[in-house]
Amino acid sequence: MSPALSLRRLRSASQGAGVLITLGVLLVALTLGMGQLEPLFRALFPSVSNPLYTRDSYLNLMLAHLGLVAVSSLISVSIGIAAGLFVTRPAGREFEPMVSSLAAIGQTFPPAAVLAIAVPLAGFGFAPTIIALSLYGLLPVIQNTITGLNTVPETTREAARGNGMSAWQILWRIELPLAMRVIIAGIRVSVIINIGTATIGSTVGAKSLGTPLIAGLVSNNLAYIIQGAVLVGLLAIVADLAFERLERRFSFGG
Repeated sequence: MSPALSLRRLRSASQGAGVLITLGVLLVALTLGMGQLEPLFRALFPSVSNPLYTRDSYLNLMLAHLGLVAVSSLISVSIGIAAGLFVTRPAGREFEPMVSSLAAIGQTFPPAAVLAIAVPLAGFGFAPTIIALSLYGLLPVIQNTITGLNTVPETTREAARGNGMSAWQILWRIELPLAMRVIIAGIRVSVIINIGTATIGSTVGAKSLGTPLIAGLVSNNLAYIIQGAVLVGLLAIVADLAFERLERRFSFGG
């Protein structure tokens, strides 16, 4: 790698880190200090009697939203990577079309429809939202795991076998490291999808950043909608930038 190219990449990485830190600080500041902006919202929406959502703190809503995203993403990633690993092994290769089709079907259902089905089975609140988000986030993880593992050159596997490595050693030391960038890209898409989709959990009683959005829609209060939407949007951007930097580590070797 030429020194000029290395310098450009370092400069780009530094700029990316600066943007990530700036937006992260802004996200934290708005989460903790939304109440300080009440005069601004009163000036922007003079016809609204209560322009600041106060039924719960935005810190509690953010933590609840992050909890929904974390749990659902953990389930999606665990099942998605396990399924991708299974169908790329000789014993499970014949199941690859079926697994891909099932994951695609899971994402074609609107999350609201999944919630409607899950509520009678799991009740209101946290559980049905997790079911909907987990199903919705599966497809990109499965697809990218399969794609990443299938793009590992067969010559590389053969060389590893020639050095006496077992199938598990080849998987953990060769295949997964080489496929990790593509796998992380799938996880990135899944998490971003869940950050946005988690807002609909508030329609079935789950606490999230969608709570002020739903309250604003019901009461025709645009201020509530803006407050919730700005935090959700910033959270998605910060998460996306963080995953982008993680992908770069695997692309450029750190």
